[in-house]
Amino acid sequence: MCGIVGYIGKKPAYPILINGLKRLEYRGYDSAGLSILNKGIRIYKCRGKVEDLENYIGSQHVKGSIGIGHTRWATHGEPNDVNAHPHKSMNGHFIIIHNGIIENYSKLKKKLTDHGYNFSSETDTEVLANLIEYIYLQGKVSAEIAVRLALRKVIGAYGLVIICTDEPDKLIAARKGSPLVIGVGDKEYFIASDATPIIEHTKKVIYLNDDDIAVLTRDALQLKSLDSKNLIPVIQTLDLDIGEIDKGNFEHFMLKEIFEQPKSIQDTFRGRISKEKHTISLGGLFEVMPRLITARRIIIIGCGTSWHAGLVGEYLIEEFARIPVEVEYASEFRYRNPVIDKEDIIIVISQSGETADSLAAIQKANEAGALVLGVCNVVGSSIPRETRGGVYTHAGPEIGVASTKAFTAQVTVLTMLAMLLGKKRNYLSDEFYTRFISELQEIPERIEEILAKNDQFKEIAEKYKNVNNFMYLGRGYSFPVALEGALKLKEISYIHAEGYPAAEMKHGPIALIDEKMPVVVIAPKDDSYEKIVSNIQEVKARGGIVIAVVNKGETTISDMADHIIEVPSTNLALMPLLSVIPLQLLSYHIAVMRGCNVDQPRNLAKSVTVE
Repeated sequence: MCGIVGYIGKKPAYPILINGLKRLEYRGYDSAGLSILNKGIRIYKCRGKVEDLENYIGSQHVKGSIGIGHTRWATHGEPNDVNAHPHKSMNGHFIIIHNGIIENYSKLKKKLTDHGYNFSSETDTEVLANLIEYIYLQGKVSAEIAVRLALRKVIGAYGLVIICTDEPDKLIAARKGSPLVIGVGDKEYFIASDATPIIEHTKKVIYLNDDDIAVLTRDALQLKSLDSKNLIPVIQTLDLDIGEIDKGNFEHFMLKEIFEQPKSIQDTFRGRISKEKHTISLGGLFEVMPRLITARRIIIIGCGTSWHAGLVGEYLIEEFARIPVEVEYASEFRYRNPVIDKEDIIIVISQSGETADSLAAIQKANEAGALVLGVCNVVGSSIPRETRGGVYTHAGPEIGVASTKAFTAQVTVLTMLAMLLGKKRNYLSDEFYTRFISELQEIPERIEEILAKNDQFKEIAEKYKNVNNFMYLGRGYSFPVALEGALKLKEISYIHAEGYPAAEMKHGPIALIDEKMPVVVIAPKDDSYEKIVSNIQEVKARGGIVIAVVNKGETTISDMADHIIEVPSTNLALMPLLSVIPLQLLSYHIAVMRGCNVDQPRNLAKSVTVE
């Protein structure tokens, strides 16, 4: 959840660290801090955003070519100056930054208190700093050994970068459950929670695995396991461009990412769909395809937006491949005792590839002997490395905390998978398969048509920016879209919003409808069209406001709804890729008009790497 950055080399560390923190701020923005080593060490930290840290440091000339920085999403202790990272051990031998959570911190803290340690913050991180120092002083061991021994006593997740003031030309990094990437330069190294702060300096990176410990000097990197076995670092090349992590001409990353969806969807199916042969090929599933073809059950696991994409996948796979599908919240799946068969296929969906609950669900599924696959956006992240196969979405970096292009890219992958399985299982005719592929290839152009109506969504947003509640309704493929539309609105505008299957409105939610309640109805012309028309009439009969998302040229609902949003017609199975776009833009404009920070909504962080 937090953002970590570190540097050791010959260059001034401060600009590298402060710019790195700005790149990582989407991971947490409750407080920020940094520490730079230069004939002694100083710590600068404060509550607020990285901008507040810059203002706090002001004109102070922060010298030094070794340092660490942190932007925080609070877990232990409220956001304030004292709880901000970095944290220093009581006797000043260790400075530490931490992304993760130490579950047994209370027990460790009591033992350290019994040994005379005092604590100035409420954080679990300060406990870890003091534990390392206690072992270092009592055992009279090196900093590296003290870190290793301390981590053996820790229960929880961590991405750590540590400075020992007695060994000043060295950084120590460690990972378990929380991501860390090391950038390799010319006699310099960069450490970060992800590649976004590194890409402007080097494209050569090393992804740390769980229980890896890296010891870095300016001239060398030594990689070991927690039990001190020497490891050979695997250097990879980033497929990322600096322009992808800039806002460009857009006011916010979220708006940029909404408008990038024609490209991100096209990038996701590029090279996987043959325009000439009308075929689909998913190379990451080639070796496991026989198991997929004969699957008797598929379980899709995700959190938040990824869970909604999984619901669309359920409809797709069951309709076209005729395989039973269950969709599970990762957090529920991992803590109950699910029935998992060795013949089951588990598909885990995650934008970041580092979601803690999803990784724990993978472990549970692997222990049961199921085949686990991943759908992920970040190359080199944990989920692709923990699964037997999978598909990258190729959506590009998503910096806005509220997910947009990741959703449509995930749905695109699940659409291709459903169609491929349906064809291989002989449930789809050649004619339908060919026509559907053509329609999928036309989706980016149709999204461009919707984006061109952005001013219309602004006008609707202006009317309802001050309401307290929204309801979203949909049937079939449109139900997950209703859930996603409601999630986007509540995430970034803080308006209470709920999504329901339209038929369920009469089973309780209809009691909420009055003349102040906007109801967004996703109503493509499908087999349940007459039913959704009836739902709209029921809303209007109770004074509700109807905002309807309909097919272009629709007339029946147009005569009843207060506002009509037209989207191009396509195969019903592809409608979620179109109907979600106006809902994203509606949420965006309402949030902006309410003065909300759409890229960094309160209490949220992009990558949930702790439970």
